[in-house]
Amino acid sequence: MSFSEPTTMATDYVLVVLCGFFAWRLWKVGKGTAQVSVCSWAAGFVCFGLASLAGGTVHGFSTLLSETALQSLWKVTIYVVGLASFFLLTGTFSACIMPSVRRFAMLIPYVQLIVYALWMATHDDFRYVIYDYALTNLCILALQCHAGISRRAVSAPWLIGGVLVSFLAAGVQFNEIALHQHFNHNDLYHVIQMGGMYLFYRGALLLKDR
Repeated sequence: MSFSEPTTMATDYVLVVLCGFFAWRLWKVGKGTAQVSVCSWAAGFVCFGLASLAGGTVHGFSTLLSETALQSLWKVTIYVVGLASFFLLTGTFSACIMPSVRRFAMLIPYVQLIVYALWMATHDDFRYVIYDYALTNLCILALQCHAGISRRAVSAPWLIGGVLVSFLAAGVQFNEIALHQHFNHNDLYHVIQMGGMYLFYRGALLLKDR
C-alpha cells in the first residue's frame, strides 16, 4: 500500500494519540474536582483528536479514497476544529469571567461557532480554520494575561505559552515553511503544534472555575 503523504499522516496520527491522552487526563481531573472549565478543555482536546484523525486520513489515503469520502472527511476536519475552539473558549470563560458577567459573555463563543459553521459550509480553504482558531487564541491570551496579572492565576504562563506556540505553528502552515521535500509545512505545523498542545494541557489542568 502506498500512502500519498506518509509524513503528514504520521504526524497527524501522533497528534491523535496526544490529544486523546490529554483529553482523558483532563476529563478525570475536571470530573473529580467538578471544574467545568477543565472538562470543557477536555472536550476541546477530543475535537482536536478527531480533526487530526480525519485530516491524517485525508493526507494519507487521498489516492485510495473516493472524492466524496475525501470531501466528507475534510468537512469533518474543519468543523471539529471549530468545535474545539468553542470548547476552549467556553472553558476559559468559565475560569476567567465572573458568573454575573459570564452568562452574557457566553454568547460570544456560540455566535462565533454559528458564523464559522455557516461560512465553512461553502468554503474549504484551511486558512479560514486558522483565522477562527487565531481569534479563539487571542481571546484566551487576553483573558489569561488579565487573570495572571490580577489574580496570579497559575494557569496563565502555560496557556499563554500554548497560544504563542500555536501562533508560531499557524505562521509556519500559512506561509508554507518546509524543512525538506519529505517534511513539508503541514508536517512542521503538526510537530510545533504538539508542543502547543502540551502547554495547553498543562495550563488547563490548573484552571479553576469562578
